[in-house]
Amino acid sequence: MSELRVKFSGYGGQGVILSAYIVGKATAIYDGKQASMTQAYGPEARGGACSSQLVIDKKAINYPLVDTTDILVALSQAGYDKFLPDLKNKGTLLYDNDLVSVVQDHSKYNALAIPATRLAEELGKRIVANIVMVGFVIAQTKLASRESMLRAIKESVPAKFIDLNLKAFEVGFNYKPSKRRKSGGKK
Repeated sequence: MSELRVKFSGYGGQGVILSAYIVGKATAIYDGKQASMTQAYGPEARGGACSSQLVIDKKAINYPLVDTTDILVALSQAGYDKFLPDLKNKGTLLYDNDLVSVVQDHSKYNALAIPATRLAEELGKRIVANIVMVGFVIAQTKLASRESMLRAIKESVPAKFIDLNLKAFEVGFNYKPSKRRKSGGKK
């Protein structure tokens, strides 16, 4: 594996930071890779723009910031709109099509959508949409092993929500996108 630059984007309160933290923990502690995470918030505590960047490599990471991304995870329309220009040609775009409805041309990306919010609501808690998305991200990209992700989730969420988060991860991990969308409606 060569260096991968991943950006999780959304709005404050969606668990964007936690998502990157869990993936980084799984890769660095349990899969034996190097990982570096940075985060950025808007001025609002909840509802403002939020992103978390993760650099993963087998060797030491010299530059921890993500200027261009190999993998973009968009949990909101604002995150999609703001960070899609940073995605490399032939990069991977994974987005929640419940919350990202106005899409640009995806012909130069490997774009996959999942109804993460709806799937989380079916589990009884919309708040785990980020973990549904994390499961989907891991299944599609193989950033971390499934086993290391389960361990990292158990250690990173409150004890009373471990079972729900593990179920959310499995729902996302087992979700099969119906068709790879090359493009959607233009803005």
